[in-house]
Order: sequence, then structure tokens, then C-alpha cells
Amino acid sequence: MSMTYTEMSSAEVPAYGGLVDAIGGIATAVLAIVALTGYAPGTMGAIATVIFGAALLIQGGTVLSEYAHVVFPAEAASQPVEKFAEGGLSALFMVGIAGIVLGVLALLGIAAPTLTAIAVIAFGSALVMSSNSVRQLYALQTATKKAASSRLASEFVAGEMASGSSSVQVVVGMAAIVMGILAVAGTSSATLTLAALLVLGLTVILTGSTLTGLVFGLMRPARTAS
Repeated sequence: MSMTYTEMSSAEVPAYGGLVDAIGGIATAVLAIVALTGYAPGTMGAIATVIFGAALLIQGGTVLSEYAHVVFPAEAASQPVEKFAEGGLSALFMVGIAGIVLGVLALLGIAAPTLTAIAVIAFGSALVMSSNSVRQLYALQTATKKAASSRLASEFVAGEMASGSSSVQVVVGMAAIVMGILAVAGTSSATLTLAALLVLGLTVILTGSTLTGLVFGLMRPARTAS
């Protein structure tokens, strides 16, 4: 049994998933900036909430798809996925759906400031819980390549991106939770919510770019009969 590498087409789904995720982050950030300028802040904030919820769903699906494509050699078979990472992926899906629902309700005019603030708290919590998912994915990908080749420069860069993305997610997630709680309490509610959506969107841009970098920077090994 020998190791070879899959064609780039096998990486297209997760790679484009990371790209779409980054685009969702850009859209969220742009809408938040527009709202902060004073143009229809309630509507823009609600739309940004829906888009960010969808971005989290895409991010969860992208990471899950990439996990599914990882091939475990004998050396890595005993390395389980951390429970923290597994729980983080579940949180992305649940919070993503909840964010979309809350955003739609806010668009309908149902307690928009409160619902968007609650969504921000949920988004921040999801980022904190899923912060280790991308780094764990990188670790599993690296383990599958140990027997096939030496460590490449692209792998080193991908590892640094994964580590940095994880740290940023934790910091931004905690900040979003704090801003969301203050917004729910009525302290500059609209401004804090929009500011939180802005930084959340920027963070997802980083995460989506990292996922794309992992897919294209680390080609997935596949087993073929020798």
C-alpha cells in the first residue's frame, strides 16, 4: 500500500466553502459599517445577522467536509478528534441556524435590537467553542502526511494561520459576548451590536481564508493500491 495525493478537484468543495465563508464575513462587515454610518441601522443589522448565521453554517460544513476527507495512516489512527473541536462544530451549526432565525424575526420588526444582540452573544459563544476546530484539522492533516514527505514551507504557513485564527476567534468571541450582554442591558444597544457584528465579520474573513489555505496548502493524501 502506498501514498499518493488526490487531484485538486477533490479539494474544491471545502476550498470554495472557505471562500464563500470569507465572502459572508465581508458582507457582514460591510453591512455593519453602513449601519454604523446611520443608514437604516435596524434593517442593516438584521440582514448582517442573517448573513453571519449563514456564514457560520458554511464554516461548520466546510470544516466537517475537510475532516471527512482526511485519511488516517497507522500513525494517526490513534489520534482522536478532540471533544472540544467536535462540540465546536455542533455549536457552529446550531448557532448558525439560530442566528438566521433571529435575524429574520428582527427583519420582521419583532424586538429587533434585543434579538440581534442575543444573536451576537450566540455568535461569540460559537466562535469561542469552535476556536480549536481549524487548528485540530491542521494537526490531523499534518499527521496524515508525516509518512509521505517532509514538512514543506506551505505547511508551516498553514500551521501559523491555523494557530493565529484560533487565538483571534477566542479573543473576538469573548469581546462579542461582552458587547452583546451590554447591548441587551440597554447600553448603547445598536452601536455595540453593530460593532460586534463588524469584528465578527472580520474574524470570519480570517477563518475562511485559513480554511482555504489549509486545503490548497496541504494536499490531502489518499491511499492507492501499489
